[in-house]
Amino acid sequence: MIQDFNFKGKKAIVRVDFNVPLDKKTFVVTDDTRIRGALTTINKILSDGGCLILMSHLGRPEGRMDKYSLKPVLPVLEKHLGKKVLFADDCLGESAVTMSAALKPGEILLLENVRFYPEEEGKPILPEGVSEDVKKAAKAEMKVKQKEMAKKLAGYAEVYVNDAFGTAHRAHATTAVMADYFDTEKKMFGYLINSELLAMDKVLKEPQRPFTAIMGGAKVSDKILLIENLINKVDNIIIGGGMTYTFVKAQGGKIGKSLCEEDKLDLALQLLEKAKQKGVKIYLPVDSLNADKFDNDANTNVSAVDAVEDGWLGLDIAEKTIADFSSVIESSKTILWNGPMGVFEMEKFSKGTTAIAQAIAAATAKGAYSLIGGGDSVAAINKNNLADKVSYVSTGGGAMLEYMEGKKLPGITAIRGE
Repeated sequence: MIQDFNFKGKKAIVRVDFNVPLDKKTFVVTDDTRIRGALTTINKILSDGGCLILMSHLGRPEGRMDKYSLKPVLPVLEKHLGKKVLFADDCLGESAVTMSAALKPGEILLLENVRFYPEEEGKPILPEGVSEDVKKAAKAEMKVKQKEMAKKLAGYAEVYVNDAFGTAHRAHATTAVMADYFDTEKKMFGYLINSELLAMDKVLKEPQRPFTAIMGGAKVSDKILLIENLINKVDNIIIGGGMTYTFVKAQGGKIGKSLCEEDKLDLALQLLEKAKQKGVKIYLPVDSLNADKFDNDANTNVSAVDAVEDGWLGLDIAEKTIADFSSVIESSKTILWNGPMGVFEMEKFSKGTTAIAQAIAAATAKGAYSLIGGGDSVAAINKNNLADKVSYVSTGGGAMLEYMEGKKLPGITAIRGE
Protein backbone atom coordinates (compact mmCIF):
# COMPACT_ATOMS: atom_id res chain seq x y z
CA MET A 1 0.00 0.00 0.00
CA ILE A 2 1.30 3.43 -0.93
CA GLN A 3 0.76 4.82 2.58
CA ASP A 4 3.13 2.17 3.99
CA PHE A 5 5.87 2.66 1.38
CA ASN A 6 8.80 5.00 1.97
CA PHE A 7 9.90 6.68 -1.27
CA LYS A 8 13.00 8.29 0.27
CA GLY A 9 15.78 8.19 -2.33
CA LYS A 10 13.50 6.29 -4.74
CA LYS A 11 12.48 7.19 -8.26
CA ALA A 12 8.81 6.45 -8.97
CA ILE A 13 7.03 6.40 -12.31
CA VAL A 14 3.37 7.25 -11.82
CA ARG A 15 0.53 6.68 -14.31
CA VAL A 16 -1.90 9.53 -13.75
CA ASP A 17 -5.05 10.52 -15.63
CA PHE A 18 -4.42 14.03 -16.97
CA ASN A 19 -6.92 13.56 -19.80
CA VAL A 20 -8.36 16.99 -19.04
CA PRO A 21 -10.60 19.23 -21.17
CA LEU A 22 -8.81 22.05 -23.00
CA ASP A 23 -10.18 25.26 -24.51
CA LYS A 24 -10.27 24.63 -28.28
CA LYS A 25 -8.72 28.01 -29.10
CA THR A 26 -6.32 28.78 -26.26
CA PHE A 27 -5.55 25.17 -25.19
CA VAL A 28 -5.90 26.25 -21.57
CA VAL A 29 -7.13 23.58 -19.11
CA THR A 30 -10.84 24.27 -18.42
CA ASP A 31 -11.36 21.71 -15.63
CA ASP A 32 -8.47 20.61 -13.40
CA THR A 33 -10.41 18.01 -11.38
CA ARG A 34 -8.25 15.13 -12.60
CA ILE A 35 -5.03 17.02 -11.93
CA ARG A 36 -6.16 17.77 -8.38
CA GLY A 37 -7.08 14.10 -7.97
CA ALA A 38 -3.42 13.11 -8.42
CA LEU A 39 -1.97 15.58 -5.90
CA THR A 40 -2.20 13.35 -2.81
CA THR A 41 -0.09 10.65 -4.45
CA ILE A 42 2.39 13.17 -5.88
CA ASN A 43 2.80 14.94 -2.54
CA LYS A 44 3.30 11.67 -0.66
CA ILE A 45 6.24 10.73 -2.89
CA LEU A 46 7.77 14.21 -2.66
CA SER A 47 7.34 14.52 1.10
CA ASP A 48 9.03 11.14 1.58
CA GLY A 49 12.06 12.47 -0.29
CA GLY A 50 11.50 10.68 -3.57
CA CYS A 51 11.34 11.99 -7.13
CA LEU A 52 8.76 11.11 -9.71
CA ILE A 53 8.03 10.77 -13.39
CA LEU A 54 4.42 11.36 -14.43
CA MET A 55 2.90 9.79 -17.51
CA SER A 56 -0.57 10.20 -18.98
CA HIS A 57 -2.60 10.24 -22.15
CA LEU A 58 -4.73 13.11 -23.43
CA GLY A 59 -7.46 12.59 -26.01
CA ARG A 60 -7.29 10.14 -28.87
CA PRO A 61 -4.39 11.28 -31.03
CA GLU A 62 -3.36 9.50 -34.20
CA GLY A 63 0.38 9.82 -33.91
CA ARG A 64 1.99 13.03 -32.67
CA MET A 65 -0.56 15.86 -32.71
CA ASP A 66 0.20 19.22 -31.06
CA LYS A 67 -3.41 19.76 -30.00
CA TYR A 68 -3.11 16.69 -27.75
CA SER A 69 0.15 17.73 -26.08
CA LEU A 70 0.30 17.60 -22.28
CA LYS A 71 2.17 20.93 -22.16
CA PRO A 72 -0.98 22.86 -21.08
CA VAL A 73 -1.04 20.73 -17.91
CA LEU A 74 2.34 22.10 -16.75
CA PRO A 75 1.27 25.55 -15.45
CA VAL A 76 -1.75 24.08 -13.65
CA LEU A 77 0.32 21.36 -11.99
CA GLU A 78 3.05 23.84 -11.04
CA LYS A 79 0.46 26.17 -9.49
CA HIS A 80 -0.98 23.35 -7.34
CA LEU A 81 2.41 22.04 -6.27
CA GLY A 82 4.14 25.39 -5.89
CA LYS A 83 7.21 24.16 -7.73
CA LYS A 84 8.73 23.69 -11.17
CA VAL A 85 7.73 20.63 -13.20
CA LEU A 86 10.14 19.42 -15.88
CA PHE A 87 8.80 18.29 -19.26
CA ALA A 88 10.08 15.67 -21.71
CA ASP A 89 8.67 16.29 -25.20
CA ASP A 90 8.75 12.61 -26.20
CA CYS A 91 7.93 9.91 -23.65
CA LEU A 92 10.26 7.40 -25.32
CA GLY A 93 12.79 9.89 -26.71
CA GLU A 94 16.30 10.81 -25.65
CA SER A 95 14.99 13.72 -23.57
CA ALA A 96 12.87 11.40 -21.43
CA VAL A 97 15.75 8.96 -20.92
CA THR A 98 18.27 11.67 -20.01
CA MET A 99 15.93 13.73 -17.81
CA SER A 100 14.66 10.65 -15.95
CA ALA A 101 18.19 9.52 -15.19
CA ALA A 102 19.14 13.00 -13.90
CA LEU A 103 16.14 13.48 -11.57
CA LYS A 104 16.98 14.37 -7.99
CA PRO A 105 14.85 13.92 -4.83
CA GLY A 106 11.99 16.41 -4.81
CA GLU A 107 11.96 16.83 -8.61
CA ILE A 108 9.09 16.02 -10.97
CA LEU A 109 9.16 15.17 -14.65
CA LEU A 110 6.06 15.04 -16.86
CA LEU A 111 6.35 12.93 -20.00
CA GLU A 112 4.60 13.88 -23.23
CA ASN A 113 1.35 12.08 -24.19
CA VAL A 114 1.93 8.31 -24.14
CA ARG A 115 -0.75 7.83 -26.83
CA PHE A 116 1.45 9.56 -29.38
CA TYR A 117 2.72 5.99 -29.72
CA PRO A 118 0.19 3.37 -30.94
CA GLU A 119 2.09 0.85 -28.79
CA GLU A 120 0.42 2.37 -25.71
CA GLU A 121 -3.01 1.05 -26.70
CA GLY A 122 -1.55 -1.96 -28.49
CA LYS A 123 -3.67 -1.50 -31.60
CA PRO A 124 -2.00 -1.60 -35.01
CA ILE A 125 -3.02 1.11 -37.49
CA LEU A 126 -4.01 -0.73 -40.65
CA PRO A 127 -5.52 0.34 -43.98
CA GLU A 128 -9.01 -0.90 -44.79
CA GLY A 129 -9.46 -4.13 -46.66
CA VAL A 130 -6.44 -6.04 -45.36
CA SER A 131 -6.81 -9.77 -44.89
CA GLU A 132 -7.41 -11.49 -41.55
CA ASP A 133 -3.92 -13.04 -41.72
CA VAL A 134 -2.35 -9.60 -42.08
CA LYS A 135 -4.46 -8.29 -39.18
CA LYS A 136 -3.44 -11.22 -36.99
CA ALA A 137 0.27 -10.77 -37.78
CA ALA A 138 0.05 -7.01 -37.18
CA LYS A 139 -1.65 -7.54 -33.81
CA ALA A 140 1.02 -10.01 -32.73
CA GLU A 141 3.78 -7.61 -33.79
CA MET A 142 2.10 -4.74 -31.95
CA LYS A 143 1.87 -6.79 -28.74
CA VAL A 144 5.64 -7.25 -28.88
CA LYS A 145 6.13 -3.51 -29.40
CA GLN A 146 3.74 -2.75 -26.55
CA LYS A 147 5.88 -4.85 -24.20
CA GLU A 148 9.01 -3.09 -25.45
CA MET A 149 7.43 0.31 -24.73
CA ALA A 150 6.38 -0.80 -21.24
CA LYS A 151 9.84 -2.21 -20.54
CA LYS A 152 11.59 1.00 -21.64
CA LEU A 153 9.34 3.21 -19.51
CA ALA A 154 9.75 0.85 -16.55
CA GLY A 155 13.51 1.32 -16.87
CA TYR A 156 13.15 4.99 -15.96
CA ALA A 157 12.31 4.23 -12.33
CA GLU A 158 12.49 1.79 -9.41
CA VAL A 159 8.84 1.94 -8.35
CA TYR A 160 5.61 1.85 -10.39
CA VAL A 161 2.46 3.56 -9.12
CA ASN A 162 -0.83 3.38 -11.02
CA ASP A 163 -3.22 6.15 -10.02
CA ALA A 164 -5.23 6.44 -13.26
CA PHE A 165 -8.56 4.84 -12.41
CA GLY A 166 -10.21 6.29 -15.51
CA THR A 167 -8.08 3.99 -17.70
CA ALA A 168 -7.88 0.97 -15.39
CA HIS A 169 -10.24 -0.95 -17.69
CA ARG A 170 -7.71 -0.70 -20.53
CA ALA A 171 -4.86 -3.18 -21.03
CA HIS A 172 -2.45 -0.48 -22.18
CA ALA A 173 1.33 -0.35 -21.88
CA THR A 174 1.32 2.23 -19.05
CA THR A 175 -1.81 1.03 -17.23
CA ALA A 176 -1.23 -2.71 -17.08
CA VAL A 177 1.73 -4.14 -19.01
CA MET A 178 4.33 -2.06 -17.14
CA ALA A 179 3.46 -3.75 -13.87
CA ASP A 180 5.11 -6.94 -15.17
CA TYR A 181 8.52 -5.26 -14.96
CA PHE A 182 8.39 -4.50 -11.23
CA ASP A 183 8.62 -6.76 -8.17
CA THR A 184 5.44 -7.09 -6.12
CA GLU A 185 6.63 -4.73 -3.38
CA LYS A 186 7.68 -2.13 -5.98
CA LYS A 187 4.28 -1.73 -7.70
CA MET A 188 1.19 -0.27 -6.08
CA PHE A 189 -1.94 1.82 -6.51
CA GLY A 190 -1.94 5.52 -5.77
CA TYR A 191 -4.36 7.11 -3.31
CA LEU A 192 -6.96 7.86 -5.98
CA ILE A 193 -7.33 4.27 -7.18
CA ASN A 194 -7.32 3.03 -3.60
CA SER A 195 -10.18 5.37 -2.73
CA GLU A 196 -12.13 4.36 -5.86
CA LEU A 197 -11.80 0.67 -5.02
CA LEU A 198 -12.79 1.24 -1.39
CA ALA A 199 -15.89 3.16 -2.47
CA MET A 200 -16.99 0.56 -5.01
CA ASP A 201 -16.27 -2.39 -2.75
CA LYS A 202 -18.24 -0.72 0.04
CA VAL A 203 -21.26 -0.56 -2.27
CA LEU A 204 -20.85 -3.98 -3.89
CA LYS A 205 -19.62 -6.08 -0.97
CA GLU A 206 -20.95 -4.54 2.23
CA PRO A 207 -23.98 -2.34 1.47
CA GLN A 208 -26.32 -1.24 4.21
CA ARG A 209 -29.97 -1.92 3.39
CA PRO A 210 -32.04 -0.79 1.65
CA PHE A 211 -29.64 -0.53 -1.29
CA THR A 212 -30.96 1.49 -4.25
CA ALA A 213 -29.34 1.72 -7.67
CA ILE A 214 -30.40 4.59 -9.93
CA MET A 215 -29.83 3.86 -13.60
CA GLY A 216 -30.27 6.56 -16.24
CA GLY A 217 -29.03 7.32 -19.71
CA ALA A 218 -30.19 6.77 -23.23
CA LYS A 219 -29.89 3.06 -23.90
CA VAL A 220 -30.73 -0.20 -22.14
CA SER A 221 -27.92 -1.80 -24.15
CA ASP A 222 -25.34 0.40 -22.38
CA LYS A 223 -26.48 -0.78 -18.94
CA ILE A 224 -27.52 -4.42 -19.48
CA LEU A 225 -24.57 -6.03 -17.70
CA LEU A 226 -24.68 -3.52 -14.87
CA ILE A 227 -28.40 -4.02 -14.25
CA GLU A 228 -28.03 -7.80 -14.43
CA ASN A 229 -25.20 -7.76 -11.88
CA LEU A 230 -27.01 -5.34 -9.57
CA ILE A 231 -30.19 -7.42 -9.56
CA ASN A 232 -28.22 -9.88 -7.43
CA LYS A 233 -27.16 -7.19 -4.95
CA VAL A 234 -29.73 -4.40 -4.58
CA ASP A 235 -33.19 -3.95 -3.08
CA ASN A 236 -34.40 -1.29 -5.52
CA ILE A 237 -33.55 -0.22 -9.05
CA ILE A 238 -34.76 3.15 -10.28
CA ILE A 239 -34.76 3.51 -14.07
CA GLY A 240 -34.88 6.87 -15.82
CA GLY A 241 -33.57 8.59 -18.92
CA GLY A 242 -34.11 7.55 -22.51
CA MET A 243 -34.01 3.84 -21.72
CA THR A 244 -37.27 4.27 -19.79
CA TYR A 245 -39.25 4.15 -23.02
CA THR A 246 -37.85 0.79 -24.13
CA PHE A 247 -39.19 -0.69 -20.88
CA VAL A 248 -42.51 1.16 -21.29
CA LYS A 249 -43.04 0.05 -24.89
CA ALA A 250 -42.08 -3.53 -23.98
CA GLN A 251 -45.02 -3.52 -21.57
CA GLY A 252 -47.43 -2.21 -24.19
CA GLY A 253 -47.20 1.50 -23.43
CA LYS A 254 -47.58 4.31 -25.97
CA ILE A 255 -44.33 6.30 -26.24
CA GLY A 256 -44.83 8.60 -29.26
CA LYS A 257 -41.48 9.20 -30.91
CA SER A 258 -39.47 8.77 -27.70
CA LEU A 259 -36.14 6.99 -27.89
CA CYS A 260 -36.61 3.22 -28.04
CA GLU A 261 -34.35 0.27 -28.80
CA GLU A 262 -36.76 -1.91 -30.71
CA ASP A 263 -34.39 -4.88 -30.63
CA LYS A 264 -34.18 -4.74 -26.82
CA LEU A 265 -37.91 -5.03 -25.97
CA ASP A 266 -37.66 -8.71 -25.06
CA LEU A 267 -34.53 -8.03 -23.02
CA ALA A 268 -36.33 -5.30 -21.07
CA LEU A 269 -39.08 -7.78 -20.15
CA GLN A 270 -36.49 -10.37 -19.16
CA LEU A 271 -34.77 -7.88 -16.84
CA LEU A 272 -38.10 -7.01 -15.21
CA GLU A 273 -38.83 -10.71 -14.72
CA LYS A 274 -35.36 -11.42 -13.28
CA ALA A 275 -35.82 -8.60 -10.79
CA LYS A 276 -39.22 -9.92 -9.81
CA GLN A 277 -37.82 -13.41 -9.21
CA LYS A 278 -35.06 -11.96 -7.00
CA GLY A 279 -37.52 -9.81 -5.04
CA VAL A 280 -35.93 -6.61 -6.35
CA LYS A 281 -38.31 -3.70 -6.82
CA ILE A 282 -37.96 -1.89 -10.15
CA TYR A 283 -39.23 1.69 -10.22
CA LEU A 284 -40.07 3.11 -13.65
CA PRO A 285 -41.31 6.67 -14.18
CA VAL A 286 -45.08 7.16 -13.99
CA ASP A 287 -45.20 10.50 -15.79
CA SER A 288 -43.13 12.09 -18.51
CA LEU A 289 -42.16 15.62 -19.54
CA ASN A 290 -42.53 15.56 -23.32
CA ALA A 291 -41.41 17.84 -26.15
CA ASP A 292 -42.54 18.28 -29.74
CA LYS A 293 -38.89 18.38 -30.85
CA PHE A 294 -35.43 17.67 -29.46
CA ASP A 295 -34.71 21.27 -28.56
CA ASN A 296 -34.50 23.41 -25.43
CA ASP A 297 -37.05 25.77 -27.02
CA ALA A 298 -39.55 22.99 -27.79
CA ASN A 299 -43.18 23.08 -26.74
CA THR A 300 -43.79 20.75 -23.79
CA ASN A 301 -46.54 18.78 -22.12
CA VAL A 302 -46.80 16.23 -19.33
CA SER A 303 -48.43 12.83 -19.77
CA ALA A 304 -48.53 9.42 -18.17
CA VAL A 305 -45.28 7.72 -19.16
CA ASP A 306 -47.21 5.08 -21.13
CA ALA A 307 -49.46 7.62 -22.91
CA VAL A 308 -47.07 9.89 -24.83
CA GLU A 309 -48.90 11.37 -27.80
CA ASP A 310 -47.84 10.72 -31.38
CA GLY A 311 -45.26 13.23 -32.55
CA TRP A 312 -44.03 13.91 -29.00
CA LEU A 313 -40.98 12.50 -27.23
CA GLY A 314 -40.22 12.08 -23.54
CA LEU A 315 -37.17 14.06 -22.44
CA ASP A 316 -37.39 14.09 -18.63
CA ILE A 317 -39.26 12.67 -15.67
CA ALA A 318 -42.14 14.81 -14.36
CA GLU A 319 -43.42 15.83 -10.90
CA LYS A 320 -45.11 12.61 -9.74
CA THR A 321 -42.08 10.53 -10.69
CA ILE A 322 -39.71 13.01 -9.04
CA ALA A 323 -41.71 12.67 -5.81
CA ASP A 324 -41.82 8.85 -6.02
CA PHE A 325 -38.13 8.44 -6.82
CA SER A 326 -37.07 10.98 -4.18
CA SER A 327 -39.05 9.09 -1.55
CA VAL A 328 -37.34 5.79 -2.39
CA ILE A 329 -33.90 7.44 -2.43
CA GLU A 330 -34.34 9.26 0.86
CA SER A 331 -35.33 6.05 2.63
CA SER A 332 -32.23 4.20 1.31
CA LYS A 333 -29.02 3.45 3.21
CA THR A 334 -26.79 2.72 0.20
CA ILE A 335 -27.17 4.54 -3.14
CA LEU A 336 -25.44 4.06 -6.48
CA TRP A 337 -26.21 6.58 -9.24
CA ASN A 338 -25.15 6.21 -12.86
CA GLY A 339 -26.88 8.19 -15.59
CA PRO A 340 -29.26 11.17 -15.91
CA MET A 341 -33.04 11.12 -15.71
CA GLY A 342 -33.49 13.21 -18.86
CA VAL A 343 -31.73 15.35 -21.44
CA PHE A 344 -29.75 17.02 -18.69
CA GLU A 345 -27.68 19.24 -20.99
CA MET A 346 -30.86 21.16 -21.95
CA GLU A 347 -31.97 23.36 -19.05
CA LYS A 348 -35.68 22.77 -19.71
CA PHE A 349 -35.20 19.01 -19.28
CA SER A 350 -32.69 18.99 -16.42
CA LYS A 351 -35.14 19.29 -13.51
CA GLY A 352 -35.52 15.53 -12.96
CA THR A 353 -31.77 14.90 -12.84
CA THR A 354 -31.25 17.86 -10.49
CA ALA A 355 -34.03 16.59 -8.18
CA ILE A 356 -32.40 13.15 -8.00
CA ALA A 357 -29.05 14.77 -7.13
CA GLN A 358 -30.75 16.72 -4.34
CA ALA A 359 -32.54 13.62 -3.02
CA ILE A 360 -29.24 11.72 -2.88
CA ALA A 361 -27.64 14.58 -0.95
CA ALA A 362 -30.59 14.58 1.47
CA ALA A 363 -30.28 10.81 2.00
CA THR A 364 -26.53 11.16 2.55
CA ALA A 365 -27.15 13.83 5.18
CA LYS A 366 -29.31 11.26 7.00
CA GLY A 367 -26.51 8.69 7.02
CA ALA A 368 -26.76 6.90 3.66
CA TYR A 369 -23.62 6.00 1.69
CA SER A 370 -23.82 7.41 -1.85
CA LEU A 371 -21.57 6.65 -4.81
CA ILE A 372 -21.90 8.75 -7.97
CA GLY A 373 -20.39 7.76 -11.33
CA GLY A 374 -20.82 8.60 -15.00
CA GLY A 375 -20.34 11.93 -16.75
CA ASP A 376 -23.84 13.40 -16.51
CA SER A 377 -24.43 12.22 -12.96
CA VAL A 378 -21.14 13.75 -11.85
CA ALA A 379 -21.94 16.92 -13.84
CA ALA A 380 -25.31 17.18 -12.07
CA ILE A 381 -23.68 16.82 -8.67
CA ASN A 382 -21.07 19.45 -9.51
CA LYS A 383 -23.53 21.85 -11.17
CA ASN A 384 -25.63 21.86 -8.02
CA ASN A 385 -22.58 22.19 -5.76
CA LEU A 386 -23.34 18.88 -4.05
CA ALA A 387 -19.98 17.10 -4.42
CA ASP A 388 -19.28 17.55 -0.72
CA LYS A 389 -22.83 16.45 0.16
CA VAL A 390 -22.48 12.91 -1.24
CA SER A 391 -20.14 10.16 -0.07
CA TYR A 392 -18.01 9.59 -3.16
CA VAL A 393 -17.83 10.93 -6.72
CA SER A 394 -16.00 8.52 -9.04
CA THR A 395 -13.45 9.81 -11.56
CA GLY A 396 -13.78 6.85 -13.92
CA GLY A 397 -17.00 6.41 -15.89
CA GLY A 398 -16.14 3.39 -18.04
CA ALA A 399 -13.85 1.83 -15.47
CA MET A 400 -16.46 2.17 -12.73
CA LEU A 401 -19.14 0.65 -14.94
CA GLU A 402 -17.01 -2.37 -15.79
CA TYR A 403 -16.01 -2.92 -12.17
CA MET A 404 -19.66 -2.70 -11.12
CA GLU A 405 -20.57 -5.14 -13.88
CA GLY A 406 -18.29 -7.67 -12.21
CA LYS A 407 -15.54 -7.53 -14.83
CA LYS A 408 -11.86 -7.68 -13.98
CA LEU A 409 -10.04 -4.47 -14.88
CA PRO A 410 -6.57 -5.05 -16.42
CA GLY A 411 -5.06 -2.08 -14.57
CA ILE A 412 -6.30 -3.44 -11.25
CA THR A 413 -5.48 -7.09 -11.91
CA ALA A 414 -1.92 -6.17 -12.99
CA ILE A 415 -1.17 -5.04 -9.43
CA ARG A 416 -3.63 -7.01 -7.30
CA GLY A 417 -2.68 -10.18 -9.17
CA GLU A 418 -6.26 -11.52 -9.17
